[in-house]
Amino acid sequence: MPIAFLINLTALAALLPAALLPWRWRNDRPDMVFWAVLAVAVAGPVAAISVQLGGGWSTGFGAALWLSVAVSLAAFTASAALLRQAWRLAALLLPYLLCLGLLGTIWIAAETGPEPASLPTESEADVWLLLHIAVSLTTYALATLAAVAAAAVFLQERSLKRKRRSSLTERLPSVADAERLQFHFLAAAETVLGLGILTGVGLAWVQAQALPLDHKTLLSLLAFAVIGLLLYLQSRTGLRGKRAGRLVLVAYLLLTLAYPGVKFVTDMLIV
Repeated sequence: MPIAFLINLTALAALLPAALLPWRWRNDRPDMVFWAVLAVAVAGPVAAISVQLGGGWSTGFGAALWLSVAVSLAAFTASAALLRQAWRLAALLLPYLLCLGLLGTIWIAAETGPEPASLPTESEADVWLLLHIAVSLTTYALATLAAVAAAAVFLQERSLKRKRRSSLTERLPSVADAERLQFHFLAAAETVLGLGILTGVGLAWVQAQALPLDHKTLLSLLAFAVIGLLLYLQSRTGLRGKRAGRLVLVAYLLLTLAYPGVKFVTDMLIV
């Protein structure tokens, strides 16, 4: 436990400069300092998760949070390199991920549950399970980015309504850019979530079982429906702004309940 705690503290230390950098940022575009700090921020959680999973697969809430942080950082790094103005979401995303990492560190330090299970690698069912886990993590990371973009829309619209900009809104993408990013992240999340549902069906098939209608499955299906409805409304009716943002946050809440939420309930209520 002390070793795991120190590893997670190191990962938090790697995240801290990236979380603080946007508040001291004066440039209009990312430079080498931005990418270097972001690379360190990605390396810390990835290294921590690699060490934690080296002894087996952990199903705890703390490990789920750190996995979400690591994959979200990787998705953000790729988005910042490929999508215009996506890097400006760092002012909201990185402090949020730092808080998730802090919560994960505290939780892991207090965990007294069973030893991690060995990582599945051999049978066909194990391959489907690993694929399903990877797709689920990617979906949640993309939904996190979409939710952060929606939050940026909320803040920018409120700033415009009050005709007063703050130090935070000056660092965020414009309303139009944030809405564009939100749509791209949602479309990607919907695609990957659809693959996740299919991998869940495939896993049930190779195990000769019916698709389990548990909380995770039902919440994932509901999130898939909400995101699909929102994408349809945005493309057909031009739904934008706070109304679209509310639906994005609803979908993110459903996915949060489906993935880390289930882990939380399992750790807290199921002995």
